Amino acid sequence: MNDQSQALRDFDTLPDSARVRLPVVVALCGVSVPTVWRMAKDGRLPPPVKCGGITSWRVGDLRKAPALSASTN
Repeated sequence: MNDQSQALRDFDTLPDSARVRLPVVVALCGVSVPTVWRMAKDGRLPPPVKCGGITSWRVGDLRKAPALSASTN
């Protein structure tokens, strides 16, 4: 099992401070990569955070996102 599939499987148990990368967000939303970027741009998803050249999303921010509130509850 790769890190993305494990993060997706364990999303509900991850701490709010954890970060997930684009493939996990794509799977959570059930949309394509370009759609995730559009959703982040128009505010349906929180903006990603860049650290050391790696783009990720804070789990706590994703849990509060309007785009995911219906799909994760």
